[in-house]
Amino acid sequence: MVRVKRGNVKAKNRKKILKLAKGFYGSLSTLYRPAKQAVVQALTNAFVGRRDKKADFRTLWIARINAACRINSVSYSRFIDGLKKKNIIINRKMLSEIAMFDKATFAKIVDAIK
Repeated sequence: MVRVKRGNVKAKNRKKILKLAKGFYGSLSTLYRPAKQAVVQALTNAFVGRRDKKADFRTLWIARINAACRINSVSYSRFIDGLKKKNIIINRKMLSEIAMFDKATFAKIVDAIK
């Protein structure tokens, strides 16, 4: 069998991992094995975090809409139910923006569903 010398390939792979681990604490940024474990965990968390962010923003929008609804003396659930019954199609992101920056328009939407 012919042997494979892979010194430069191995060095390149290690260099790539250590570059990704730059800024990690202690040996996690200098030693290859702990750096590799830390990088794999960090990339996993980043992947999960990108999905969690979407849920976090939806929660924030709902909290804002709920607060604006309470000011206009209607509960969030009745407000959303009213929107569906009146066939008013506005997503929660836009509703929260309206609730924050244009209170008069939001009050009109609430009046429309009452």
